[in-house]
Amino acid sequence: MHIVEVTAASLRFADAVPGVAPADGFVWIYLERADFAAHADALQQAAQRLGGSALLDVHLADLVSESHPSDYDATSVYDIVIFRRLASLAEAQQNGTPPGAGRARDAFARIDSRPVGFAIFDRLLISVHPPGCHSARGFIQRFLADAQLSVNAASARNRAPQSPADLVLRMVNTLVDGYLDLRKDLTAALEQVQQDLLAPQPRPAAWNDVIHARRRLHLLEDLCEEQHDALQEWLDTLRELPLATYADDAALAQARRDQLVARARDVIEHIDRVLHHARRLEQAADTAVQIHFGAQGQRTNDIMRTLTAVTAIFLPLNLFTGFFGMNFEHLPLIHSTGGMWVALGLLVLVAAGILVWFWRRRYITRSRK
Repeated sequence: MHIVEVTAASLRFADAVPGVAPADGFVWIYLERADFAAHADALQQAAQRLGGSALLDVHLADLVSESHPSDYDATSVYDIVIFRRLASLAEAQQNGTPPGAGRARDAFARIDSRPVGFAIFDRLLISVHPPGCHSARGFIQRFLADAQLSVNAASARNRAPQSPADLVLRMVNTLVDGYLDLRKDLTAALEQVQQDLLAPQPRPAAWNDVIHARRRLHLLEDLCEEQHDALQEWLDTLRELPLATYADDAALAQARRDQLVARARDVIEHIDRVLHHARRLEQAADTAVQIHFGAQGQRTNDIMRTLTAVTAIFLPLNLFTGFFGMNFEHLPLIHSTGGMWVALGLLVLVAAGILVWFWRRRYITRSRK
């Protein structure tokens, strides 16, 4: 595999690209999106010389776009794969999430993505990455280390990707693993949001946090669905690809295609796992909102029941005192020296009786904290 790294300082880019692809490998041209426009003409010449066809204008626009969703497209000569990788926390903070906004905010802020574009030929791979893409740099360093540490060239070739499509699937698998690693942080963050929302006295920002969590989880679900559709279309193309595309040896060609299909299925399975987890978290967030409303309704019912019980207790007392407050001269007990104490005793007895009856009927219960 011949790797050509393109940067803004690569003024002699055309000289760095070989005239023909290696007989037992392919050429990988790696560049960042900011350097794409400066080397567009040289890339087109390399694609024509090494791949057999220049890139279409619409595909050039797709590769350089920063907002393009995950997608797959193909021509008779090459395939185009756009895959959105997770943004780092520093990249996510550039979109408005302040540093140190909280564990929950930081975790959900990671649900942000950047597109990585691949133009896949038989013997040529052109990849366009966001600035500072650690995945691509990691692959380059790994391949260089394998080449230096290998005892012989055969072992290095066995570990190296066998085709541009194989390399792309390995890189996409690494990008999807980033989504898998994020699941634990998202689960812990959502549990924190749920606890804050269901607390007896929720924080003022609890509602904003749960709304933010639901919005970001919905974004993650959309990202996974786009990735799944793009990879599934590519997998269908790989299955229908003729064996002659890979090698003249039919057995070797069949083995390589089976390997690509198996790797593509594995990547799709990983995307499905992330998608299912995102849907479970989104459902858990909705459940937390429903439980919150249910708890608020229960608190309201408890308050109204208490007020109703207090009103029911004092209603006969008001009737009793209203009766003895009438301005008639001949009323029982009004001229008795002990009448006030008798009336007071009757009031206490009536209130206690009503209270005991309410307690036995469980209209009034002891609150549990």
